[in-house]
Amino acid sequence: MQSFDYCTPTRLIFGKDSIEKLPQVLKPLGKKVLLTYGGGSIKKIGLYDKVKALLTDFALVELSGIQPNPKYDPSVLDGVRLCKEHDVDVILSVGGGSVLDCSKAIAAGAKYDGDPWDLISYKVKAKAALPIVDVLTLAATGSEFDCGGVISRTETNDKIGYMDRLLFPVCSILDPTYTFTVSKKQTAAGCADAMNHIMEQYFCADSSLLADGFMEAGLKSLMVNTRKCLDNPEDYTARAEMMLACTYGCNGIYSLGSSDTGWPCHGIEHALSAYYDITHGEGLAIITPRWMRHILNERTLPRFVKYGVNVFEIDPSLPEMEIAEQAIDETYRFFASISIPMHLRDVGIDESRIGEMAHHIAVNEGLEQAWAPLTEQDITEILLASL
Repeated sequence: MQSFDYCTPTRLIFGKDSIEKLPQVLKPLGKKVLLTYGGGSIKKIGLYDKVKALLTDFALVELSGIQPNPKYDPSVLDGVRLCKEHDVDVILSVGGGSVLDCSKAIAAGAKYDGDPWDLISYKVKAKAALPIVDVLTLAATGSEFDCGGVISRTETNDKIGYMDRLLFPVCSILDPTYTFTVSKKQTAAGCADAMNHIMEQYFCADSSLLADGFMEAGLKSLMVNTRKCLDNPEDYTARAEMMLACTYGCNGIYSLGSSDTGWPCHGIEHALSAYYDITHGEGLAIITPRWMRHILNERTLPRFVKYGVNVFEIDPSLPEMEIAEQAIDETYRFFASISIPMHLRDVGIDESRIGEMAHHIAVNEGLEQAWAPLTEQDITEILLASL
């Protein structure tokens, strides 16, 4: 079991009507609030009006139109400009993980005099950041409980995971009822994203019974409850459990004491959505079983056997390689069963830029140091197998 130094400073307020506590959460942080959100969904479900009504004692500046795979230009740059122009005290993110990821980059950029990309690209370490509060409307990324986000820079095809301990939200307000209207496509993609967060931590060299059990339960919970959410979008219990399983995804709690893995599927998928702007969870679902099959060998076999037996309840008396192969097949079948497109061609990606993307990944993601090391040739083969 690996040593660790762990702290999650984010306060979680979970359950129906938890938004009623929003004014008391914001009050100690200041009066001038940058309200960030995406398209029109928070207005359609009445959440925008609810927030405005609760915050009549605050001065609100709004940044709307934040896209999935949030963009450095215009969203991060516009947010930083608004914070500086209006002397903003706190950022309130209302929406899904993309809105929150963008808000984190804005929070750091607002306290930096140079180009905010210096921070996102790790050229410069942030010395301060605005506090962040979020009201979550989509179960997926886990950004509400971690200190990172992913930002895309379209002109360079870069999609960078930006992490800094200054960027933990002060408080995340999680009301599962706000996810009732999430589409089936986004519910399924959110499940795939969260499942992959767990699998990126599960497939490692050193783990414990405790961490493995937590991750295996998380995977089973997501599969069971996502199906329930798709069958009945207003199943509160299923939405609540799915939301919490997603929230735990990226803050390290699933894998305390486990060794690092390199997060190879994310490393590969970041290029796909940077180059083609596809839905992140769908890209992960497509890549993951192909990555699994590519790295399956005598060294990695024991982890796949444990995964197959404990997550999919495959007969442990079968030959180990058969268990592993079945586990990979079951992973693919689950994603397909919740209507995720399972080929790159299905999401508009052909072979024309495979080599270019594989090179970009190999140069920028450091996957030769992953649990199962990947060279540029390995990445190319995984991408080709995913077509």
